[in-house]
Amino acid sequence: MRTGRPTGGKKAAFALLLAGAAAALLGGCAGMEGVTSSLLSPSGGLSRADAEAITATARTVAKSLEQISPEQEYYVGRAVGAVVLGRYPVYSDERATAYVNLLGQTLAAASDRPETFRGYHFLILDSDEINAFAAPGGLIFVTRGILRCARSEDGVAAILAHEIAHVQEKHGLQAIKKSRLTTAVTSVALTAAQTLGPDALAELTTLFDDSIRDITSTLTNSGYSRSFEREADRGAVMILQRVGYDPRALVDVLEVMGEKLEPKGLDFAKTHPDPAQRIKVVEKAVGEAPSPPPAPAARRERCEAALGGI
Repeated sequence: MRTGRPTGGKKAAFALLLAGAAAALLGGCAGMEGVTSSLLSPSGGLSRADAEAITATARTVAKSLEQISPEQEYYVGRAVGAVVLGRYPVYSDERATAYVNLLGQTLAAASDRPETFRGYHFLILDSDEINAFAAPGGLIFVTRGILRCARSEDGVAAILAHEIAHVQEKHGLQAIKKSRLTTAVTSVALTAAQTLGPDALAELTTLFDDSIRDITSTLTNSGYSRSFEREADRGAVMILQRVGYDPRALVDVLEVMGEKLEPKGLDFAKTHPDPAQRIKVVEKAVGEAPSPPPAPAARRERCEAALGGI
């Protein structure tokens, strides 16, 4: 007798089909009928009722993954930040930390996303590794190693502006959706089969904790996509120009990185595009914009006082 709920080996197949359907819908598939038709291929062996049930469930899952509130984003970022701090010690220099936060808050206020659920927070990691992380919701981490690549306050601002641009464009949130999609739809498929009732929706929300490790791996191991990095560089140029910093300082930072980075290193070289490629993007974004006036002496002095021992 048919119960309408897959059993045994069919569960795994159902889960895989649901994952593919949800991914197609998130990726901009032409509509439910298009997904349903793809599931009705001869190799699929599905009835139209099964295919339509899978597609309906996938659509609900995809929609739920898109409806993440600023508050939820904050807690996602907080969890990711906790994992980062479990891997890197904090640089306990109050003056340097206050300085980085002063610059960061000023730059964030000039971004297209000046406010997040509980604001932006900037922290220095006590590591020689050249790296930086932008967690969802506005938690931004920079290592001592990457700050050493800045030869001026404009350079420090350029590093922070790039990370703020990641938050501005919600790149972390998009990475989260991709990393947890398979887990979410598989779990829902195995527990809810062809319908997505309240219990399955509740289970979908509990996947958060188990997915954080995958999310953090994306940020610290593979990094954001190359297109996201280019978008962040263009965003950084815009933010720097709004505040009055020289956006060409980002080129200067990238040149220093190009000299210091090891091609097969485990830091920025692993998670970001080649600095030479990024320089082309930045130079194109800057265009013929006039350079700001030389930095006042007070700016140079405060940068040296705060980060001279970094």
